[in-house]
Amino acid sequence: MAPVSVSVRNLCKTFRVETKPEGVKNRLRALFSPEFREVEAVAGISFDLAKGEKVAFLGPNGAGKSTTIKMLSGILSPTSGTVNVAGFDPAKERSKLVYRIGAVFGQTSRLWYHLSPRDSFELLAKLYELPDSVSKPRIDFLVSAFEIGEFYASPVRKLSLGQRMRAEVAASLIHDPEVLFLDEPTIGLDMIAKQKLRDVINQINRDSGTTILLTSHDIGDVEHVCDRVIIVNHGKIVSDGPLDALKKEHVKTKTIRFRLSNGEFVAKPHELKNREGDFFVIEIPSSPESVKDALERIYASGEIEDFSIGEPPLEEIIRTFY
Repeated sequence: MAPVSVSVRNLCKTFRVETKPEGVKNRLRALFSPEFREVEAVAGISFDLAKGEKVAFLGPNGAGKSTTIKMLSGILSPTSGTVNVAGFDPAKERSKLVYRIGAVFGQTSRLWYHLSPRDSFELLAKLYELPDSVSKPRIDFLVSAFEIGEFYASPVRKLSLGQRMRAEVAASLIHDPEVLFLDEPTIGLDMIAKQKLRDVINQINRDSGTTILLTSHDIGDVEHVCDRVIIVNHGKIVSDGPLDALKKEHVKTKTIRFRLSNGEFVAKPHELKNREGDFFVIEIPSSPESVKDALERIYASGEIEDFSIGEPPLEEIIRTFY
């Protein structure tokens, strides 16, 4: 069994938020005597990440995802519970932990705006106290893997969003961290830039055994990168398991799309989803018996010219948990 890189037990985070009363008089009174309420952003979650795991941490806005990652990286301190990341308590040993983790937040930058990625990378290598014999080969590898060479010497302010995000992820990996936290790393990127970033993240995971915790609203990130999915809602874990098992357990229907060169298909009641020109589209229960029955009836109806079987997108499955 792989060693544990991240261990979380009964983690809670509560924020004190000022209330905004209705009415002019109440608002004036609140200027001098403000009232507060407590909001529980994370409500007692527990999980482990094994070394080398690629885990998606999903949930709607306000579910507690970013708050959790900020506690795992030492930016926030927990209200209660325990956290261990790469052998350290993030809240108490952040200065040591930063040498063992990398973090990318889609809305913030670790690159210097007026410097080039090359200058930023070299400065980060010095901050991480890496000797040239270690940092130079590492940076060369990252520049090649992320295809940064064409804009390596350009100021960050002149980079496109896709170029900047590739440089951001590369910057987070200069010190070869054991754990990588990715919070919306592909936000705003086009399809090609997203796929390139996903491919390199998978390569880093294979080559270095880096543990990856990813939050994203882009289901493509989850399907192309992660093997396990943790779903949170209202600060609590509502599902935790392998991605394949999640699909198998919660996919209730399959869609069959086909076209016959001759003959006519007679669908059962409520089975025919729609007709797309010459194509029949039917929706059936996902059980093996239902699939077998549908296939037998299709084959008996005529000669098949085109045929495909699909499942509901992962996004629809995850939405059921919200």
